[in-house]
Amino acid sequence: MTGPDQNRRLAVVCSLSAMALFGLIDNFMRLAADTGSLWQFHLIRSIVALVVLYGAARVMKVGLRMQHPSRVAGRTFFAATAMVIYFGCLGVMPIAQAVAGLFTAPIFVVIFSVLFFGERVGARRIFAVLLGFAGIMLVLRPDAQGIGPLTILPIVAGAFHAMGNITTRRWCADEGTLTLLGAFFVAMLCIGAAGVVVMQVFVAQAPAGADGYVYRGWVPFAGAFMVITLIQGVGSLIGVGLIIRSYQLAESSFISVFENAMIVFATLWAVVLWGEVPSTVGVFGLALIVASGVIISVRSSQRTARPA
Repeated sequence: MTGPDQNRRLAVVCSLSAMALFGLIDNFMRLAADTGSLWQFHLIRSIVALVVLYGAARVMKVGLRMQHPSRVAGRTFFAATAMVIYFGCLGVMPIAQAVAGLFTAPIFVVIFSVLFFGERVGARRIFAVLLGFAGIMLVLRPDAQGIGPLTILPIVAGAFHAMGNITTRRWCADEGTLTLLGAFFVAMLCIGAAGVVVMQVFVAQAPAGADGYVYRGWVPFAGAFMVITLIQGVGSLIGVGLIIRSYQLAESSFISVFENAMIVFATLWAVVLWGEVPSTVGVFGLALIVASGVIISVRSSQRTARPA
């Protein structure tokens, strides 16, 4: 087995493992939104993640210094913006809708790779990405009357997520995984702290229940909100680390399609945890998403095996 083959296989394992983990822990955000604060969530989660990350770096004797601070800052901007929007959506809409919007990212990866970086993408890969998008549409079965700004937000997150994925490999391939993780969670900590202050000062009374999730400043850190935030802190550190590593090992247009598996994992966990069984049309959509990943994998393997 050649080096590129090994890298691609390891990248797929890292990506699928991260998606399974995120699909599980993100299912619990609906419980945190009832009494919690989006901004406090990001603040506390980032503190937990940074403490664990710093301890891991000390144990492994890994340095956290950046090779190219400006490039890391650019990559961190895209990744952090995507996650702020995504977690905001998780508190006010079904997880399938939020995840499906976020994982329109493969389509944006192809578009941005061609427009901004001159990357050549074959017809089969484009078809596979579109097939995955069709699967997402079948899972969501969007209603034209229900389309509005809130519906578009997860797709905006998907566009930022795509740029974060592309820049991870193109700008930060020689950066350490823990370095990129540290930069990401420092940014999320700053965003969370700023959000807490702004909401605390300018919002007199947040709406009750999940409607107040985005508008709350600092709230009592207890109960389900505390437990879920702590779990997210450790789980996100592991998951984001796996994603970063996958994009360092393989090209973004290849590995990004496997992230569609998160909607499969999120749906399966929703069945197990909440009894939310998808319809027949939804199951067919999930099958299309899986098929898109298989097509990409087979096509990339063929390209690797072809003699120069």
